[in-house]
Order: sequence, then C-alpha cells, then structure tokens
Amino acid sequence: QVQLVESGGGLVQAGGSLRLSCAAPPRAFRNSNMAWFRRAPGKEREFVAAINWNGAITHYRDSLEGRFTISRDNASNTMYLQMNSLKPEDTAVYHCAAKRLSAATYDYWGQGTQVTVSS
Repeated sequence: QVQLVESGGGLVQAGGSLRLSCAAPPRAFRNSNMAWFRRAPGKEREFVAAINWNGAITHYRDSLEGRFTISRDNASNTMYLQMNSLKPEDTAVYHCAAKRLSAATYDYWGQGTQVTVSS
C-alpha cells in the first residue's frame, strides 16, 4: 500500500499561520491530482483544496478561499497547504490524498496531521 505522509500540523493561535506538507512516492504523485481534506471530531470529512497534476488548476472550499493556498513541487513530490488567518473552526485532522488521472477515485491517503487553533 502506498502511504502519503503529512507534516507541519500543530497548535497555533487564532489569526496565525501553518504550512502543511505532504510527501508522496512518485507513483502516487506524478500524473496525479492532489487534494487536502479535513475531519473534525464528530463531523464528516470535508474537502479543503485540490490541485491538478501540473499545478495549473486549483480549487478551494468556498469558506477557505483567500486564506488557504495549495501548491505542489513536482521535483520533490511534495504538496503544500499554506494556511493563514486560522480560526478555531479550522481545528481538524488534515489528510492529503492523491488521484491518478487514470483512476476513478482518490486511492492514496495519508495518516493525517493534527491542526489545533486556539482562541
């Protein structure tokens, strides 16, 4: 099984920033669309942001537009999520995922990294 590895989570005050990273093996990264999802305790997993295989196209959850920025570095097989102006409601476990262009679903996932925003 291919495992994506997230890092960069932690505890931050409201209004602060964090940068999450997602390291992936080449077979789960090249020619793959990538995305970030998050799950708060007692809530369903929700979409955060996505980026296509070459980084030319990005999508964001409406409520996060302008605060979060997704990017990728194909040379290092790493995806990033820059999170600014963090709010307590952003507290969740953040997961990265990969979907090969030939695949129907996101079939590679990371274990998640905890983001906690205090007020």
